[in-house]
Amino acid sequence: MRPGEAAGEMTVGKAAAMLGVTVRTLHHWDAMGLVRPSERSAVGYRIYTAEDLLRLQRVLIYRELDLPLDEIGRLLEAGSEGVESSLRQQRDRIAERMERLEQMSGALEKLIAAHERGVVLTSEEQLAVFGEDWDPDWSRQARQRWGNSAQWAQYAERSAQRDAEQWAGLVNRTEQFESELVEAFQEPIAVGDEAANALAERHRMLMSEHFDCTHSMQACIARNYAAGGELNEYYERLATGLGDWLKEIIDANARAAGIDPETAQWE
Repeated sequence: MRPGEAAGEMTVGKAAAMLGVTVRTLHHWDAMGLVRPSERSAVGYRIYTAEDLLRLQRVLIYRELDLPLDEIGRLLEAGSEGVESSLRQQRDRIAERMERLEQMSGALEKLIAAHERGVVLTSEEQLAVFGEDWDPDWSRQARQRWGNSAQWAQYAERSAQRDAEQWAGLVNRTEQFESELVEAFQEPIAVGDEAANALAERHRMLMSEHFDCTHSMQACIARNYAAGGELNEYYERLATGLGDWLKEIIDANARAAGIDPETAQWE
């Protein structure tokens, strides 16, 4: 204890150490009149009295509640009724913030799950939405293959926002497109015609519901539709030769957009 410092009283340095704040902070509170040391020691040190220290502790409590310093100053001078009213308001604001944080936490959990699994639906929901031929493990395989790409990140972010009903809507739009695609193929509609280009654009828009798909990227995807491609079998089940034709109309539409499908790159 310094000369002239009584029991229960502290210098600025000791008070700062006890409260876990900096001396600079206490000087700032002093300068703005929030809490000023009431006494001085015999050798001139500024001294906080026991009452000052209680006031400092109140400041710390209010600051933990994220109250601005000017409002804290008003609370320190207010009567019991004013303090109670202000604290009730702050309690309500904290409750609202906690609710928002809970919502954000839930959204983050879904986003994490989407990055890990692709589709944030239970296996039962996936089968109900995508059909009995759907294998929930396909999403895991897709993540292993493309999980480090920007497109997978976009896919995950958009997937996290979809519930089973929204996924079902996307499936319905895809099935409607495929039905019209088969019909156009069987008419047939000539490759490069306006109607064929419109179908190619609808295909690109469906891809873009998962990630931003450019004409160049679409041309890269279409290589998998032709004979020998990974997805050719899928389109062959819809109509023999459909995969090759779909690639042709996508390539023609890419050329119309100024992209050479033969040299198209994944962007």
